[in-house]
Amino acid sequence: MLDLLVGGMYGDEGKGKIASYMSLNGKPRYALRTGSVNAGHTIVHEGKKLGLRIVPAAFINKSTKILMPPGCLIRLDVLYKEMDETGIKDRLGIDANAAVITQTEVDEERQNAFLSKEVGSTVQGVGAAESKRILRKLKLAKDYEELKDYICNVPLLVTEAMEKGEYAIAEGSQGHLLSVYHGHYPYVTSRNTSSSGILGEIGISPKHVGEIVMVFKAFTTRVGGGPLEGELSEKEAESLGYVEFGTVTGRRRRAAPLDLGLAKEICRINGTTQIAITKLDYIFKESHKKRRYEELSADARRWIENVEDKTGVKVAFVGTGEDVFDIIDLREERARA
Repeated sequence: MLDLLVGGMYGDEGKGKIASYMSLNGKPRYALRTGSVNAGHTIVHEGKKLGLRIVPAAFINKSTKILMPPGCLIRLDVLYKEMDETGIKDRLGIDANAAVITQTEVDEERQNAFLSKEVGSTVQGVGAAESKRILRKLKLAKDYEELKDYICNVPLLVTEAMEKGEYAIAEGSQGHLLSVYHGHYPYVTSRNTSSSGILGEIGISPKHVGEIVMVFKAFTTRVGGGPLEGELSEKEAESLGYVEFGTVTGRRRRAAPLDLGLAKEICRINGTTQIAITKLDYIFKESHKKRRYEELSADARRWIENVEDKTGVKVAFVGTGEDVFDIIDLREERARA
């Protein structure tokens, strides 16, 4: 069974936290991350904070093998840095058809005023590399001698594991509304960030999918240009404590309340089976670091129930703090009930 983690809005929802918890809790054979270095995931565990741009957050389970699928884009400097930081060298596999970003693509994007100023791109070379890949001009992982020890067939490995009844996690990057097909074009990323896009990048059949977990933050943020429903002024965001900065760019994120009508639409399009809510403690301060549903206030519980009512999807996880285990696992609580 393969569980998919999808960003519910514009990225920055806390997928890394949910993925790392699910990996420690579920012990997957494989963990994959689609997308590229223009999106970051942050993990806090045992007092240490780590920001990742290419290695999946599920690396935190040391028994899990890390796979980079054919649809992802690798940047070697970022890959080597994160391999050192995470210690995954002996459990890493890279698909032969994964593509590689070079400094040339980074420089091309930095010189593109439309991308850097109007769209608000992270200018990490991802879009330029993706366009060259479509034109069949970009080199693939199999073309790099230094990667030869990691080359494998990711779709085949994952498919064989699924046929044996094993478990895997796939982490999508960014969020549904940044999809090049489903977002507010042209203020989007260069790939399909929906559940179908994640599967397409990995290259396996939908029949192997278990849960599709849509991750929403208790409020919405986005970096760069483009629409943001119900956007708050910087002063309003500060008064509510909704001040955040991007993991990759360091830019301040724009903020808005969570739009549940939009969330319902996104859940339907992605075939969502479970919802994860992060940063509930930003809205209900007293919920900070709570790990049982019964410990939440009546108002906080009503807020979660309203999310379920408005979207038609059950909430499976509620994040209440930075640490991996600052989470309420409603799946387990319901199973005990």
